[in-house]
Amino acid sequence: MCMFNKLKHFINGEWVDSSDSKVIDVINPANEEIIGQISDGTVEDLNYAVQSAKQAFSSFSKTTKKQRIRLLNRIANEYEKRKEDIVKTITLELGSPITKSEERHYTMGLSHFRQAAKELESFQFTEEHDSTLIHKEAIGVSGLITPWNFPANQVATKLAAAIAAGCTTVLKPAQLTPFTAIIIAEVLEAANLPKGVFNLVNGSGKVIGEGISSHPDIEFVSFTGSGPVGKKITKNAADSVKRVSLELGGKSPLIVLDDYDMKKAANIVLSNVLFNTGQGCAAATRVLVSQNKHDEFVKSIKEEVPKYSVNDPQLHNTFIGPLVSEKQYNQVQEYIEKGLKNATVVVGGTGKPEGLEKGYYVRPTVFTNVQNNMAIAQEEIFGPVISILTYENLNEAIEIANDTIYGLAGYVIGKDKEKIEKISSSIRAGRIVINGTPADYSTPFGGYKQSGNGREWGKYGIEEFLEIKAVIGEAK
Repeated sequence: MCMFNKLKHFINGEWVDSSDSKVIDVINPANEEIIGQISDGTVEDLNYAVQSAKQAFSSFSKTTKKQRIRLLNRIANEYEKRKEDIVKTITLELGSPITKSEERHYTMGLSHFRQAAKELESFQFTEEHDSTLIHKEAIGVSGLITPWNFPANQVATKLAAAIAAGCTTVLKPAQLTPFTAIIIAEVLEAANLPKGVFNLVNGSGKVIGEGISSHPDIEFVSFTGSGPVGKKITKNAADSVKRVSLELGGKSPLIVLDDYDMKKAANIVLSNVLFNTGQGCAAATRVLVSQNKHDEFVKSIKEEVPKYSVNDPQLHNTFIGPLVSEKQYNQVQEYIEKGLKNATVVVGGTGKPEGLEKGYYVRPTVFTNVQNNMAIAQEEIFGPVISILTYENLNEAIEIANDTIYGLAGYVIGKDKEKIEKISSSIRAGRIVINGTPADYSTPFGGYKQSGNGREWGKYGIEEFLEIKAVIGEAK
């Protein structure tokens, strides 16, 4: 029996039936059972949503900052009322441990709505440049395509920025984790968002995702997901010359300096990569340790990994839940097999943890004797798999860190300020995190190179949804 039966789309302020009866099953990755269904949306459903957003844009784009601040705060208040539902739903559809669903996933979503409201208080939509006025105006109808690995965070950051900018939206959430987005739609409805400002159409990437990226009445697409899909979206968008913001994959380096406690360093690494079962684009999956500290670091990793328990996500002492799907499980197993052929396994390996035969559980796996040209060091695995590489000096560490097509994040663990500053200024990535410092939601998030373009979070995310107009001269 399905726990969720969400077969309607949210369009023009109402829950409406799809134009087709096809449905998509949603699976609980912890037990491989169907937990619900969503409609497999059609082109007709999408066109209705886009038309509704287009009609709402003319009035919503003219609302004042104060009106949008009040709206964002109402949304945040309603979001807080649904905390229990959001936490439970993320755990069921993603497999995130219940404590992490509350501490991280739920909180991240709430933070983006609160932060966007705060940013608007000082945000300048009009600036003077000599005798010219520079206006920042809402770009138009915006298509939002979100991934499955952070179902609250990714929907919230895009929506908060769009609403703050005065844009109307059409959202396609990931079909693996759609129910959190549906709850957020209910939150927006409860907050009395004007009709047509937000529209949600469930369905496949082939129909709804490609439909959004190629739709002539959508002015901007904000996408988070894989590199190949991001490239496809960019090509689709080119025909109508629409702007595209992409947050794609990563293979982020973490450089450990010799002056840091290796056990503490090991725990910073493990808590980063094993969170969300390694399903994070900014995970620090390439760890660079100096040759003379390698053995001590590996010893610490071996000692600390057992403390990160793999188990049922409903249990409060679980740190690592299942991967999101069978496809993801098989992909991670293939990469672990590649690693076993070329590198040395420190802990973990192929197969499921003992006693967890049902569900898409994997063994957290760490490799050493890894060369940077190996697949496990260059390709995004999206699972709890860590590669340890060694360096002789700081310049070599930086060279290895930058030897990747990605540039989403970089990490440094150490005490020497001069070395940390050198690394931070040298790694080509959109975000550098020092000694496991927690996230600041007012700062920009986005990548260099094939990790994408554009930025999310805070005022930087709002800027993505704006066009710039110069008004030169005055009436005489």
